[in-house]
Amino acid sequence: MIEVNGTPVDPAEIGTHPGQCLRTFLRDAGRLDVKKGCDAGDCGACTVLLDGTPTHSCLTPVHRAEGRTVTTVAGLGTPEHLHPVQRGFVAAGGFQCGFCTAGYVVTAAALADADGVVPGADDPAREADVARLFKGNLCRCTGYRSIRDALAGRSNVAPDGPGCAGHGGVGRSLGAPAGPRIVSGCEPFTLDLPTTGVLHMSVVQSTEAHARIVSIDTSRAEALPGVRLVLTHHDVPGTLFSTGRHQSRLDDPDDTRMLDDVVRYVGQRVAAVVADSPQTAAHAATLVDVVYAPLPAVFDPEAARTPGAPLLHGDKGPESRISEPARNVVAQSHGEVGDVDAGLAAAVHTVGGTWRTARVTHAQLETHGARAWVDPDGTLVVRTSTQVPFLIRDELARLLERDPATVRVVAARVGGGFGGKQELLVEDLVAIATLRLGAPVQLELTRAQQFTMLPCRHPMRVRVRLGADADGVLTAMAVDVLSDTGAYGNHAPGVMFHGCHESVALYRCANKRVDAEAVYTNNVPSGAFRGYGLGQIIFAIESAMDELAREVGLSATEVRRRNVVVPGDEFVVNGAPDTDLVFGSYGLDQCLDLVDAALADGRGAAAVPAPSATSDWVLGEGVAAAMIATIPPRGHHSEAAVTMAPDGQVTIDVGTAEFGNGTATVHTQLAADALGVAPERVRLRASDTATAGYDTGAYGSTGSVVAGAAVARAAADLRARLDAVGGDPSVLESPVTARASSDGSPRSVAFNVHAFRVAVDRSTGEVRILDSVQAVDAAVVLNPEQLRGQVEGGVAQAIGGALYEELVLTDGVLSTAAFRDYRVPQMADVPPTRVLFADTYDTLGPAGAKSMSEAPYNPVAPALANAVRDALGVRPHEIPLSRDRVWRLARTDTGVGQPLPPALAPGHPGELPVDEKDENHDADDHD
Repeated sequence: MIEVNGTPVDPAEIGTHPGQCLRTFLRDAGRLDVKKGCDAGDCGACTVLLDGTPTHSCLTPVHRAEGRTVTTVAGLGTPEHLHPVQRGFVAAGGFQCGFCTAGYVVTAAALADADGVVPGADDPAREADVARLFKGNLCRCTGYRSIRDALAGRSNVAPDGPGCAGHGGVGRSLGAPAGPRIVSGCEPFTLDLPTTGVLHMSVVQSTEAHARIVSIDTSRAEALPGVRLVLTHHDVPGTLFSTGRHQSRLDDPDDTRMLDDVVRYVGQRVAAVVADSPQTAAHAATLVDVVYAPLPAVFDPEAARTPGAPLLHGDKGPESRISEPARNVVAQSHGEVGDVDAGLAAAVHTVGGTWRTARVTHAQLETHGARAWVDPDGTLVVRTSTQVPFLIRDELARLLERDPATVRVVAARVGGGFGGKQELLVEDLVAIATLRLGAPVQLELTRAQQFTMLPCRHPMRVRVRLGADADGVLTAMAVDVLSDTGAYGNHAPGVMFHGCHESVALYRCANKRVDAEAVYTNNVPSGAFRGYGLGQIIFAIESAMDELAREVGLSATEVRRRNVVVPGDEFVVNGAPDTDLVFGSYGLDQCLDLVDAALADGRGAAAVPAPSATSDWVLGEGVAAAMIATIPPRGHHSEAAVTMAPDGQVTIDVGTAEFGNGTATVHTQLAADALGVAPERVRLRASDTATAGYDTGAYGSTGSVVAGAAVARAAADLRARLDAVGGDPSVLESPVTARASSDGSPRSVAFNVHAFRVAVDRSTGEVRILDSVQAVDAAVVLNPEQLRGQVEGGVAQAIGGALYEELVLTDGVLSTAAFRDYRVPQMADVPPTRVLFADTYDTLGPAGAKSMSEAPYNPVAPALANAVRDALGVRPHEIPLSRDRVWRLARTDTGVGQPLPPALAPGHPGELPVDEKDENHDADDHD
């Protein structure tokens, strides 16, 4: 017997299997508040208390819990009666998507005092000790500051309740409406559903980088008791499609089949097995015998576009919309305005170089998963972890040759996205299996499958050459981009074009040339990732701009002031100006000033590390700027309905999804503000294609400025109707509904400027961030705490990509297929970032606001690289800036940056700060 949250549970009644871990047992027993993030003891999402000790339940055999007490997050408190730690997380806004929150709350509950405060969490001198206690818990969304605040008992969220009626709250730090449910484990995510009567799917993955399937023998798998169906390429439609989803399905090449007889990367799905249990399905998948005829493979994008290279999609015709299949080129852009060669010849100063960025994975803690079933009326229902439910619905209908009205797609709360869930990656298989079997089918990917099967960020090689006059004003800009899209072209055109657009359009220059190509290789596919290509190209351009400042003798901010676009300028890349993009507001000048002042005051900066006999610390500062369109081009649409009942309750129906982007909070605030009601009187129904109007999807930071605009307009219309009857809803005989829409055009621009002060140990290659500042132009700040959290989360993710994170492939084989090998930043790795807001009002955005979800990511890596260059005197050209790369960079040094202050010169007594962080992610420390 196991006591779970005070109730005895008999494993014999639930059913167990040999080797079963406590996590899966608890979920089988209905404890769906226990999450799966990795099943390897690396992330902490599954943490429970075992006899009061925080324990990773995914590493604990269920038999070890017999005769003991287990407490999950739901056993600590309910939404109505929260545990002190849970109250602390609500008050601090200590979550975004919330998928990791259960693990954090449970761990903290074992450490906290009666007030819910973890001893030492409010003491800056003990921050490292507290971070060490939570090294077994990962968060991808928050950047950890709000979690630290929760542990320390600090409150960031504005109070609500009856006293706040009429202050719905644009400009207030309103807490997430789902907060109490999230911290108590009651808010359902995608697969938090009973599993009775549900069949389970497992996917067979390719072991070859490029091969034709000669045969697939499924007989051994089909003979296994409990197996219901095995799908191969013989059993599914051969319709070509793209997994990438956009408003127009023609944006991406149709180069993918559900299951193909040609595999193009190691990890590609080859077959799918459906069985009575996940264990049976996984075992049966190992019994599918596949015979391959290997084909020549190419892994380097430069080689891939060279004549004679193996062709990945040479058989595709013009209907697939591939730019040059015979050269493995998915998409390309070549163009020039002015005369770049003449501009370079006339320049007094020229700089240039080649920069490279690595593959980075999204690392959302909720893996991709979906469940499908058929309603009694024949409607195919797919519940899935997606950012784009309507786009998934439409493409499923196309692939399955069904009327879209007979397909319903539902997204519950999504456990992180970052662009990775703007794809159709699991829904097609569960849908077709459900239709074949007439029973519900569920597929939940493992963490290893997330790494090996799903798209990552596009790695790029970017060449930049700049020319400037004696005053540092640009005379020429040439940018050459080579993007590795991997085996399939999902998002390849969009990432390439978007990455080149705002990064180049940010600067005024009469002579510009851009040459860009996205190329197929036999590597894991690339896809949509936060920043959508801008981060990679901005890394190169902002590095070159920093070098130009040094050549001219200007500060990093001054060289940008002299060259950035200002209202009245056109947005020019390498062709006609973009007329759909306008200055709805402008705050870049303020951002540059704010960063300058912050670097000068040094407030909040960490102490300079003390030298020792084995260290050789040098200091440096770096700055980078970024611009981003607030909405994707070529259409982004949203419809919203706002209803008021006679009792004053308000319901919002909107199609966009909540995955930590904060749209649920913002939509509540906008409606409450327009209607003059308290936020707690507003209920949101979102991301269900059967109940909401159409919405393109929650990507490109559009949840606030497109769906939010539709909500605000509908609420304003409803308010006008109420005012016409005296403004009192009690006079209504029935609920009144107002509807509105937004088409996402014209589009405004937002700006971010980031600055770092760092110390670099030339003897070890360690980069230590002493100060991190980001100034953002988000116009009117709808929710200060939430916006601050979005910025901090983007910065933390970007620091990971700049210093640690890299998917390592050797001949197409991934060697970093687990969190312990792929280093997602822990709490100890992320320094505090000062977030500063420009003061502007955007004429296009709802309530004067601009979007700011993905934008904070973009200037971080170049700012950090510029700081390292300032310290070492030599330019980094590749990220991540891992210790080995920085160490080698220091060996080729041509000079050093700022010396240590005299008081810390060699010989001065002092020690390096606390010991180095555990790079092995020993996540089993709770057990």
